[in-house]
Amino acid sequence: MSARVEHLVTSGTFSLDGQTFDVDNNVWLLGDDEQVLVLDAPHDVDAIAAAIGDRRLLAVVCTHAHDDHVRQAPALAQRFSTGEHPVPVLLHPADRPVWELTHPGVATTDLAHGQVVSVAGTDLHVLHTPGHTPGAVSLYAPDLATVFTGDTLFAGGPGATGRSFSDFGTIVESIRTVLLELPPETRVHTGHGDDTTIGDEAPHLQEWIDRGH
Repeated sequence: MSARVEHLVTSGTFSLDGQTFDVDNNVWLLGDDEQVLVLDAPHDVDAIAAAIGDRRLLAVVCTHAHDDHVRQAPALAQRFSTGEHPVPVLLHPADRPVWELTHPGVATTDLAHGQVVSVAGTDLHVLHTPGHTPGAVSLYAPDLATVFTGDTLFAGGPGATGRSFSDFGTIVESIRTVLLELPPETRVHTGHGDDTTIGDEAPHLQEWIDRGH
């Protein structure tokens, strides 16, 4: 049996470089009736906890460390931790400087490119896809023909660059050499907004490059 994907939207703010914006964030849960992973924990810890229910939370996996994706990650992990089963917050170490802006001194557990995180008989392969932030990752579940891209790839192009810690050339290279190498039928679950597929986005790479960030 494969894990199932569940979807929640929470609303709040995103702050960086002295500016604050209202945002709606996708929260993705992957698991079965017994155990679950949460991919990003943005604004509403109670809503995410309600979606988890009485299942065992294995980890909070951060696609990147912008505050609108991690604000509730430590609180959520703490709520579901027990002495026997502490819940780690998984983050690529290259995003520690971004994480420290929101959670100074709070520990995380490192994610690495090629690492596999498993839940309910389904493997998530960690793909380091920097550009939106230095430690941005995408999480590929080949058994489900699905990739969770955070803010690296959206329906319509790359995530935003032009702010601190981001780089347009790097995000384009991540998309070109990592994400667009996935099978075209792979469904893309994004950090904000609607789903897409790798096949729908791949033909537009040159348009994005010409458009710039």
